[in-house]
Amino acid sequence: MRFHGSGILRFTALALVVLLMGVPSGLGQKNMPANQSRDVGYSSSARATVSGQKAKVKGTIERRDADTFSIRDDHNMETIVLLTDRTSVKSKGGFFRSGKNYDVTSLLRGLNVEVEGVGNQLGQLVADKVRFDSADLKVARMVDSRVSPVEQANQRLSGQVDELGEVSKLARNEAGRANERISSLDDYEVQHSAAVYFKVNSSVISPEDRRALDDLARKATTTKGYVIEISGYADSTGNVERNRVLSQQRADAVVRYLQENFEIPLRRIVTPFGYGQLRPVADNTTAEGRRQNRRVEVKVLVKRGMTATGQ
Repeated sequence: MRFHGSGILRFTALALVVLLMGVPSGLGQKNMPANQSRDVGYSSSARATVSGQKAKVKGTIERRDADTFSIRDDHNMETIVLLTDRTSVKSKGGFFRSGKNYDVTSLLRGLNVEVEGVGNQLGQLVADKVRFDSADLKVARMVDSRVSPVEQANQRLSGQVDELGEVSKLARNEAGRANERISSLDDYEVQHSAAVYFKVNSSVISPEDRRALDDLARKATTTKGYVIEISGYADSTGNVERNRVLSQQRADAVVRYLQENFEIPLRRIVTPFGYGQLRPVADNTTAEGRRQNRRVEVKVLVKRGMTATGQ
């Protein structure tokens, strides 16, 4: 699709608005009027409309919920707008023609709107009319189709990383207590081991490697007094710090898999650690070498001389 003249400016401006939605709403707090509302969960720069008083506001939609949305005006003031069954949502009309009716689902983030309504007791503006330019809506829809999938993917990734981080944190805490009982890993020997390999920029365990972990876990749970050492690695491509984080995420993913599928007590897992691109086992200048370096090493350790089965 091509854009000409103002169309390019509309797309660029709206894209920047949507991508910068994460900017704290507290900006502008310093110059907030004395009568500004700080109640009902609004940000410090929110404008509370007076109950029963008619008002008209113009701005850009910043947040969108089921029954409400917030718009921010040119003075960086936020207004919470409440939608009802009586709210009229239309595009602006031109000479000798009226605007087109739209559903409230058309009120997307980044869309410039004009809202007329009456304030309620919560300081919200109960919308009677919402008007916008049809050209702005087209651009807002295009931006939303580009941005939303990225945001959803980031949210899923963020949730996965947070969960893995919590598991890793618990493992480190448990391991700290376990290590008090383990005088030195030098007193332990490797009873069983497995290597888990990962795709580029991934911490997802493949079905084949899950089977290898299954086999290792079954052996571990029939071994007396075992502990499990987990070490994550990355190949040498990319940023050094990113590789370190990625290797830790891979180690955490293995911890989570063992705990969730075999209920391996976290106290039996020696603190999982990501070494990044250190300690390569193969040549990073070849594709096969890099594949071997994108790994997690899992070792079942037992105290020297203790090989009897049963915990």
